[in-house]
Amino acid sequence: MLYGTMKVAIGGPLKVAFRPWVEGLENIPAEGAAILASNHLSFSDSFFLPAVLDRKVTFIAKAEYFTTPGVKGRLTAAFFKGVGQLPVDRSGARGAGEAAIRSGLDVLERGELFGIYPEGTRSPDGRLYRGKPGGLARVALASGAPVIPVAMIDTEKIQPPGKVMPKLMRPGIRIGEPLDFSRYQGMEHDRFVLRAVTDEVMYEIMKLSGQEYVDIYATAAKRRISEAAKAERAAKAEKDKPGTSAS
Repeated sequence: MLYGTMKVAIGGPLKVAFRPWVEGLENIPAEGAAILASNHLSFSDSFFLPAVLDRKVTFIAKAEYFTTPGVKGRLTAAFFKGVGQLPVDRSGARGAGEAAIRSGLDVLERGELFGIYPEGTRSPDGRLYRGKPGGLARVALASGAPVIPVAMIDTEKIQPPGKVMPKLMRPGIRIGEPLDFSRYQGMEHDRFVLRAVTDEVMYEIMKLSGQEYVDIYATAAKRRISEAAKAERAAKAEKDKPGTSAS
């Protein structure tokens, strides 16, 4: 009930204001379990994708969105629950991974759609990064559900970092054909199989999105970008010190 209300309240205005275009809606099954594996460009990805689907899709979100105290915290928790997000404690890497897998399997066991971002975090620069095999592949092999690759297009341009007001433009969503990994059934603990499944999904997402692929994890890329920015600030501060001049 709450999901339907929130979809009308949020999804309707999103579709009217931004008019997202969609290709491949016929690849979403009318019923039954399926995994939607998407690239991740923007916070808004988890709103635009559900807005264009007739069926409910459930994503996972960090637990902090659900546990912040106060009125604002309660409103935030209600909002994320309403848009189909499940809390996962990410304080420990292994525990977070297991919690995400269990959450995904619970959704699929109910015959519903489970949404996941294989990159694990948003792309820092619009490129497509290496998928993490622990979540997507294990959920796919343990559940036997088909994996449907999804490409979000231009969502990162709607509200770039530092911008308060979103830019009114048309983002796009391309939905690929379902991928069947039943040939690997029962092999969800084989790391080579998990890597192969994840890489196959990422390749399909790359074809749909047209993004440049980078064979490192997005978390590592973000760390490098942060370290480079920190070094640049330190160099500038050193240069601006009184009495310092270029030789």
